[in-house]
Amino acid sequence: MSMSSVVQQLRAEWITSENFQRYGQVIFASADGKVFDGEDAQLNLQNGTPRFYIMRLNKRGTRFHKITRHLQCTQCLGSLEGKDWLIAVCPPYNDLDTPVLAEMAAFRIPGNCFIKLNEGTWHAGPYFDHDVVDFYNLELADTNVVDHFTHDFLKSQQLEFEMV
Repeated sequence: MSMSSVVQQLRAEWITSENFQRYGQVIFASADGKVFDGEDAQLNLQNGTPRFYIMRLNKRGTRFHKITRHLQCTQCLGSLEGKDWLIAVCPPYNDLDTPVLAEMAAFRIPGNCFIKLNEGTWHAGPYFDHDVVDFYNLELADTNVVDHFTHDFLKSQQLEFEMV
């Protein structure tokens, strides 16, 4: 027996450093030789072995019902080949076991920058309309094994989301 679900639209805004600040950082190109400062990714990778790899994703679309967080590290994501993409996020209230639905936001990310997610930031994505997108991903080697907490809105509230 299948349950019916409600699809809630999330309007995706173009990402800026200001509108993404409560979830992490947006990192744009800087001049070679620039000294490290607060505009550079403020990373926490001290709880394990860093893993930097290229992740290939196929036909993801713009709908989701699961959202995940990592409490032990920051995570960086960016697309290759200049392709834009989408992500939904919710603030990292690490004392709560579920995301705060009223505070969920969606962002459209251009292919000329990357994002750093703060520890505990709930995230769903990357999503996109392209056939294939390669993403670079910086996290810990065992993040998806020991630090991967997922909330399923379909199971808990019969709810799905579509980023528009």
